[in-house]
Amino acid sequence: MPTRSLKGKTLFITGASRGIGLAIGLRAARDGANIVIAAKTAEPHPKLPGTIHTAAKEIEDAGGGALACVVDVRSEEQVRTAVDAAVAKFGGIDVLVNNASAISLTGTLETPMKRYDLMHQINTRGTFACSQACIPYLLKAENPHVLNLSPPLDMKEKWFAPHTAYTMAKFGMSMCVLGMAGEFRSAGIAFNALWPRTVIATAAVQNLLGGDATIRGSRKPEIMADAAYEILTRPSRECTGNFFIDDDLLRASGVTDFSKYQTAPGADLIPDFFV
Repeated sequence: MPTRSLKGKTLFITGASRGIGLAIGLRAARDGANIVIAAKTAEPHPKLPGTIHTAAKEIEDAGGGALACVVDVRSEEQVRTAVDAAVAKFGGIDVLVNNASAISLTGTLETPMKRYDLMHQINTRGTFACSQACIPYLLKAENPHVLNLSPPLDMKEKWFAPHTAYTMAKFGMSMCVLGMAGEFRSAGIAFNALWPRTVIATAAVQNLLGGDATIRGSRKPEIMADAAYEILTRPSRECTGNFFIDDDLLRASGVTDFSKYQTAPGADLIPDFFV
């Protein structure tokens, strides 16, 4: 049975220059894991913190190995180039985290087709492309995992009606979990989804989803990082095809105090979408 550690493992994480992706990378780096930071931001952004290079330094400072790769997951060529670079530097890939995502909480008439295409190309197509590129190496890994940051599949009207295009794009990521878990179960690659109970304090929330008031009702990205760690250190043949909610998973794993994850202890928490 694999040890409950990510020491020496190589994680390919999309959108890892900030937020949840970076938090997952930092948690793994504390074990001595190698983190491939596959993200678009190579130069500082006026409204968003962090670049692939600042993330790489944080990963190394935390005790991990780092490889910063400029990757737009809409580009199959960029994805495959980054996968090749990761294998050349670290010898293989043990874990893929499909974290990169685009959001637009707009109704049908308010969603430009350009925005529709962006969400589907990054969320669903990007997840599929990264999975396809990593699977040949995951097949050779000792305890291979793919983790998609996407919601539980639930075909109820209430999840679709407010923002059909976004829901379709996020559920597309979850459908990859459902299908690939079955397709690769016998090969021993785990495919799971992880989604937060509450809003998570990220730059997207700060800039797009309500600012400081929403941040007060949010939890820190570290709750998702700790939940991801719990999944990724489980035996892959015994943990696949699941749609996990962060606090349910951690509670079942023995966590009793969730106050440490709140950005403003005591504040009312804001539920996330799809929960």
